[in-house]
Amino acid sequence: MTGVDMRRAVEDLTEEAERLIRDQVWVLTSAERYAAAKAAAELRAAVGAEQSQQSLSQVDRLAHLRGALAAVAIALAHVHGRLAWFFGAAATALTPVLHWRAVPAEDGPTFGAVPPTPEQYTEAEEAVRRLESTLVGMARIGTA
Repeated sequence: MTGVDMRRAVEDLTEEAERLIRDQVWVLTSAERYAAAKAAAELRAAVGAEQSQQSLSQVDRLAHLRGALAAVAIALAHVHGRLAWFFGAAATALTPVLHWRAVPAEDGPTFGAVPPTPEQYTEAEEAVRRLESTLVGMARIGTA
C-alpha cells in the first residue's frame, strides 16, 4: 500500500464511520467518546502540524508515524464492537509505515524495509491527521 492508498483507506474508513454515526446506526456511548478523545490526543501528540513534522529528520518523522500506529493499536486493545472494528481498520490502513526505514541499509538485510519518499511521509501524516479529526468529532458527539 502506498501513501496515497493509505490516505484513501483512512478517508474511506472515516467517511463510513461518520455516515454510520450521522444515520444513527452507530450511537456512541460515553465510554466510546472517551476512548475516541484519548486516541485523538495521542495521535495529535504523535503527528503534529504539517510544518513541525516537515522540519523533523526522516528518522523522527518515521518514529512519530510509528507512534501514531502504536496509539491506534493501544486504543484497539481497550475497546470492543464498532469502535474496535474502526481502530482495527485504521491500524491496517497505517501498516505501511512498519515497512519503511529511515536509516541506510549499509550492506546488510533490511527485512524488506524500504525508504519512503518525502511525499509518502506527508501522505501518511495527512492520513493520521484525518483520523485524529474524525476521532475528535466522535468525542464531541452529544457534548454540545
